[in-house]
Amino acid sequence: MTDALFLTSSDVTELATPADYVDAVRDGYRQRGEGAPAQPRSKFFRSEPAGMLTSYAAVLPDTGAMGGYMYSAGFGAEDAWFMTPLFDAESGEPLALLDGASMNPFKTGAAGAVGVDALAREDTDTLGIIGTGAQARGQLWATATVREFTDVRVYSPTPESREAFAADFDDRLEADVRAVDSSEAAVTGADVVVTATTASEPVFDGAALEPGTHVTAMGQYNPEKRELDTTTIERATYVPDLRERATFDAGSFIAALEDGVVTEDHVHAELGEIVAGEAPGRTSDDEITVFDSGGTGIETVAGAHLLYERALEEGVGTEIEFAPASEALTGE
Repeated sequence: MTDALFLTSSDVTELATPADYVDAVRDGYRQRGEGAPAQPRSKFFRSEPAGMLTSYAAVLPDTGAMGGYMYSAGFGAEDAWFMTPLFDAESGEPLALLDGASMNPFKTGAAGAVGVDALAREDTDTLGIIGTGAQARGQLWATATVREFTDVRVYSPTPESREAFAADFDDRLEADVRAVDSSEAAVTGADVVVTATTASEPVFDGAALEPGTHVTAMGQYNPEKRELDTTTIERATYVPDLRERATFDAGSFIAALEDGVVTEDHVHAELGEIVAGEAPGRTSDDEITVFDSGGTGIETVAGAHLLYERALEEGVGTEIEFAPASEALTGE
């Protein structure tokens, strides 16, 4: 028998800051760039009741952990449930089982921030963000730790949502955070653009991007999800979280392929390759860059292990018992 730690969503809420997540996730992508295993998500769909079961995983040898996400969305409950198993990468023994809901925006936001840090100009100070949900909040919290923004513009189609989002963050960040009434107003003149939506059609016109802009798109985890238009993909140095994802479920890149404006060779490098120094990032101030963040086990394992270690330090969580197969299958 071995003991593992069960951590509820409320257990982990206060254990780490956005900057902590960014540091952990950056190191996870560095390990991926040096060869750590990770694959795109697997998705299983059911029509009646409508829902999706998703899983993905990664091994982070230097962190000493492996695991990933398994979550359901939809079905009869019409909700989402996130489970994160974490294993010791040396012994293989289970370390923890986390309710991954509350960490989701932070670990995903951290991946976006690592993309900004690797690809955006150092002198960026203007951020345009499209979306106002939990994921948009996570992106802004994390991205604000890697660049000193003075002007943040936020847009969503619902005026009440964008005004509330802007007011909340204007009180929390040193930047001037304001709502704008169109995606064009958010994008025009922005040094960094973040899209955090569930859109199936492009959310801005790529022709509006000025030279030197960086774009982080995190809502493109399905061939039918498409936040960026073909103009953006064609103009940009394109960097996905995993190279395999670009042609598997990265909706905007797939659309650009189908329209014939790019080939598979348009993938510049994986984010991890840039973080690890195996490939160059931005090469000029005029270059437009895109980080396509569809969600991987890299940030999930990195974030979960961070929370696991903090939980041990703080004495948080409940011990649960696992039987190894050698005992469970033999009864000995």
